[in-house]
Amino acid sequence: MIPGLSPEEVQRYSRHLILPEVGMEGQKRLKASRVLIVGMGGLGSPLGMYLAAAGVGTLGLADFDVVDLSNLQRQLLHGTKDVGRPKLASAMDTLADINPHVTLIPHEGPLTSANAMGILQGYDVVVDGTDNFPTRYLVNDACVLLGKPNVYGSIFRFEGQASVFKTPDGPCYRCLYPEPPPPGLVPSCAEGGVLGVLPGVIGAIQAMEILKLLLGKGEPLIGRLLAFDALGMRFRELKLRKDPECRLCGPNPTVRELIDYPAFCGVSKHEEGLAVGDITVTELKDLIDRRADFDLIDVREPHEFEIGRIPGSRLIPLNTLEGRLGELDPKRRIVMHCKSGGRSRKACDLLLAKGFKDVSNVAGGILQWAQAIDPSVPKY
Repeated sequence: MIPGLSPEEVQRYSRHLILPEVGMEGQKRLKASRVLIVGMGGLGSPLGMYLAAAGVGTLGLADFDVVDLSNLQRQLLHGTKDVGRPKLASAMDTLADINPHVTLIPHEGPLTSANAMGILQGYDVVVDGTDNFPTRYLVNDACVLLGKPNVYGSIFRFEGQASVFKTPDGPCYRCLYPEPPPPGLVPSCAEGGVLGVLPGVIGAIQAMEILKLLLGKGEPLIGRLLAFDALGMRFRELKLRKDPECRLCGPNPTVRELIDYPAFCGVSKHEEGLAVGDITVTELKDLIDRRADFDLIDVREPHEFEIGRIPGSRLIPLNTLEGRLGELDPKRRIVMHCKSGGRSRKACDLLLAKGFKDVSNVAGGILQWAQAIDPSVPKY
């Protein structure tokens, strides 16, 4: 049964109600709908705010992170007063203020193979606002297995993508990306940066697609990938087709249940803590204090080096490292670091492949150094 609208809701949604494509019937459908937003960060902010304002009756919010000062440049759900609070609590407060008629259901903690099917089962549409490959594959696979539309978006630096994965009508995420990239090959937004306005553009497109799906209007991005270049202010549309060899949504699927997604994406060992060849920032501080003989190499970009640096380090950006191996002494211990440890681990792998023997990576990078050793180093 579709619920009715109160006089206050009629006034609130009046600009929808005078649209023939929405009207009273469409607004009632929105009120009866249930949407799960996975991730309450950059994409989750415009998603949550627009869907709540539009009157989607029930919004599930899934997140387990806390608000950091660096989030505020783009994550408009949260304010300065929320730094240190769980993003879920901050999002609940903001969205309840935007529209008290919307029911908000918090899902605290990470989405996993153990809980995803149970959580997603209760929603009509799932929207992916995450920024890591294990969760993207998890959300996609659970949606296909449950027959739920998956509204996809991703952002990086000045570029974004959006699509709607909805089987059996169209392809799934695995049709687009059958295999995840090797760990560390694609930098995260924390590593590569993102223009603050970009998630607003892509998140708004995702919200638009959700409303179209719920209303049954328009032409959703099923079988189409919309790519946005902010610097060039250009949109491109790429046709997507179902992969007949897709292991999930193809005619002969081999993926019939949720799997170990961190292992599938090759990141399990990094999530467990130190990897082989890693040292802690405390161990690095000890090397510096006792004036050990080693070469400390910062593999970040020059503009990052200007923000802050570890004393005694010298800059060799990762993309120049292979051409500058002659600047390194293979007989001397070499310690590599970057922002958080991903790029420097790749740098260590490169040196080991080139025959260097004594190579170490600083786990957590300069962010961990600023956190545990020297708070005067800016965090970014």
